[in-house]
Amino acid sequence: MNRNFYFIGIAFFGMINGIFNQLALIFALLYVQLLAGPLLFGSLSLTLMFASLMVSTATVILGGIPAAIYERVTGAPESNNVSLWIWLAGVALLTLPAAGNFLKIGL
Repeated sequence: MNRNFYFIGIAFFGMINGIFNQLALIFALLYVQLLAGPLLFGSLSLTLMFASLMVSTATVILGGIPAAIYERVTGAPESNNVSLWIWLAGVALLTLPAAGNFLKIGL
């Protein structure tokens, strides 16, 4: 399979988790309001979008840790199909709490 499809899937699951995971979004929103509120002009909508971006990025990073460990253990010089599958599965598992909201609300 083309490597781009893995990256599209990883980005899709990260986006779904960033938008629809209410617990992580509220947690990130509290910190963004304190730390970046003045930078975002005190706008709640901008703050919410930035918090959503933070949750999406954290999902992709945390989902990639098992793939990085696999690459380190096997000594692979670059990502292969197995490590990309591990990355995709890790991000998909992190997205499970948000899947119910996504299926209920939809895009």
